[in-house]
Amino acid sequence: MQSVNYDNETSFGNLEILAQQVVEGFITGLHKSPFHGFSVEFAEHRQYNTGDNVKSIDWKLFAKTDKLYSKRFEEETNLRAQFVIDVSSSMYFPKPGNNKLTFSIQAAASLMYLLKRQRDAFGLSLFTDEILLSSPAKSTTVHQKYLFTQLEELLHKPNVNAKTNLSEALHQVSELIHKRSLVIIFSDLFNTGMSQENTDAFFDALQHLKFNKHEVVVFSVADKSKEVNFNYENRPYQFVDMETGETIKVHANQVKENYSAAISRYRQQISLKCAQYKIDLIDADINEGFYPILQAYLIKRQKLG
Repeated sequence: MQSVNYDNETSFGNLEILAQQVVEGFITGLHKSPFHGFSVEFAEHRQYNTGDNVKSIDWKLFAKTDKLYSKRFEEETNLRAQFVIDVSSSMYFPKPGNNKLTFSIQAAASLMYLLKRQRDAFGLSLFTDEILLSSPAKSTTVHQKYLFTQLEELLHKPNVNAKTNLSEALHQVSELIHKRSLVIIFSDLFNTGMSQENTDAFFDALQHLKFNKHEVVVFSVADKSKEVNFNYENRPYQFVDMETGETIKVHANQVKENYSAAISRYRQQISLKCAQYKIDLIDADINEGFYPILQAYLIKRQKLG
């Protein structure tokens, strides 16, 4: 997918337009993919089940598809989703306008637009080392505009040296959500510091969500080229910790092997733990666009019924 241009002078209308373009392009692509069976109709209809009111059947759609679908109404809410977005300083890597946070905001906005089309409810939680915003799940247009406004404000006011406490934030989110929900997390997961103790704390928080009967999807957001593959030129660099401001001067080739080994072990550990706890972990490379995000959500949505 080609990413839609998204500059720093954005407005609600622009974020909404971007989300609309992403979702409509994605749905159109479903017709040419293995997901053709889901089709565009999943957004406004649900499959007819024996016992449903026959008055709700969309006969025009039946004539086109030879399948029975019931029209979905405004008051129907089959899913509640809570978006939990890491807005700490590390999410502003690698540069303004094209970073992990911008990608997460655009991806979340696209999913919100899709949920709104499906008449599903969605809320938003933003965090650094504490919860900055926690909005309950609703399915109204006014609510969507409010959340889009909150997301856009993040792009104008970067959090400088804002640290992360993902485990504490997830414990708080678990207590704030009072109805069973699909919790969708966007984070680079670097707050754990890759230590065993902090990694265990992170999974304790995820288990808290699961204990409260929530389904969980974790989008591990990264600039894969630089943060995973460590693709830097063979020369000296000064690396800056965006959350503490600390700096270190190193030659890229001298640290690449050790860094790559450490990040590989960490990512494998996270992956195995998520599989053990039946938590969906999705790699979200900011350079690959939003379709993989929407596809991962759609697969999860179909599993939930």
